[in-house]
Amino acid sequence: MNEAKNTNAQQAEELSEKAYNELVAVRREKLKGLQEAGNDPFQKTKYPQDAYAADIKREYEYLAAEEETGKMVYLAGRMMSKRVMGKASFADLRDNSGDIQLYVRRDAVGEDEYAAFKKFDIGDVIGVRGEIFRTKMGEISVRCTEIELLSKSLLPLPEKFHGLKDQEIRYRQRYVDLIVNPDVKETFVKRSMILREIRDYLDSKGFLEVDTPILLPLEIGASARPFVTHHNTLDIDMYLRIETELNLKRLIVGGFDRVYEVGRIFRNEGMDTKHNPEFTSIELYQAFTDYKGMMDLVEELYKRLAQKICGSLVIPYQGHMIDIGHWERLTMAEAVKKYAGCDYYAWATDEDARAAAKEKHVEVPADATKGTVLVELFDAYVEDKLIQPTFIYDYPVENSPLAKRKADEPAFTERFEYFINAMEFGNAFSELNDPIDQKARFERQVAARKAQNPADTSQVDYDYITALEYGLAPTGGLGFGLDRLVMLLTDSASIRDVLLFPTMKPID
Repeated sequence: MNEAKNTNAQQAEELSEKAYNELVAVRREKLKGLQEAGNDPFQKTKYPQDAYAADIKREYEYLAAEEETGKMVYLAGRMMSKRVMGKASFADLRDNSGDIQLYVRRDAVGEDEYAAFKKFDIGDVIGVRGEIFRTKMGEISVRCTEIELLSKSLLPLPEKFHGLKDQEIRYRQRYVDLIVNPDVKETFVKRSMILREIRDYLDSKGFLEVDTPILLPLEIGASARPFVTHHNTLDIDMYLRIETELNLKRLIVGGFDRVYEVGRIFRNEGMDTKHNPEFTSIELYQAFTDYKGMMDLVEELYKRLAQKICGSLVIPYQGHMIDIGHWERLTMAEAVKKYAGCDYYAWATDEDARAAAKEKHVEVPADATKGTVLVELFDAYVEDKLIQPTFIYDYPVENSPLAKRKADEPAFTERFEYFINAMEFGNAFSELNDPIDQKARFERQVAARKAQNPADTSQVDYDYITALEYGLAPTGGLGFGLDRLVMLLTDSASIRDVLLFPTMKPID
């Protein structure tokens, strides 16, 4: 049982503005007094920290009640609670690893240090030296012989038992969120572990990590809207990248057989629980394989991540138990037939397809093709059914401008997306390496955008066509969002829960 009781003021947002301002004023007066006495904590530059809370608790778990160790340590961190009881006090210190209880006696630290300690506030950053022991109540603690203020907290933290609950404030003030909500910090520790495991896996497969430009000189004709900026020296508009694909495939042309990039991507589009204007994608390209090879890679990688990060192939996500050990594989036509009851191969003409869409109450353009209708039916009837890991492959050529056509069925491309809990997690192709076909698709794509909006500034990337004309080997490519993957492996409902600093509208 923890003997330290939090006596901090009520959560800041629950206080009246006057009461809150009074608390802040008291803290500033304390700082002023310290500075006038020549004890300005902001002049401190270092502390000889040599131990961490979690390590101490793990190493000395065997201690019996009231057992001493004689082991002296230096700890540093934030004071999260304090209870003053005359000549002795208890406090909780939180460092990078967790919390540990401090036992502070006037006789042990000295009268002046003890008097100074009693004026410390919750949230102050402190350093202590002391002996590890277990209290009579069973708490592994540190009996302090020295205690020092290292940084003054001028604003009160949210009260311990109510915590910081307001989601808006949590995202805007992530630094406070991390202080008072340890589970949040654990999410971002796991994010780092996930990224390290991905890199280790890809490196072990012979992939080379590379960096490609974020600022690009032209807006490609893809559907995502870019952010636009201006380069003063060159006096040209430039575009923040919406993908890393074309530059990575240029490297395959150049002779790198396996490359990947962990890249920040920027899309000037909507925001919701699955989308943030800037996010992290991982794109990888492997010469001499195809989209089926990418399927095998995804399955192997996700199994490894689930086992390493979560300790099991069956993991909880938003009320479902997800079996990462089992992946279903369906063509888009098979999936639409299974869930919507519409058979693509029964449509003799585009008119038949549009009639099927109308029967299913799915709106499609007046000139919609069979492929377009298939995609619309998939969106309407299939995606929300894909709870367990599922590969959907063989996409219509109409919505796959960078994927290679199937040799035996040119209306479809060698492309897949994979879904978990009704959410798309990644996209892969057998990459289109025919420069003539690629040029025609790009030009149609740009023409369609300009027909819709004459002011559209998108262009065909003819340099990429030139690269293809030098010869791109048969290549499998895969792109997936790191943020959604972290959501899955940490059971987080929103992308904002796995971004340290999500995009927010300014309060003003």
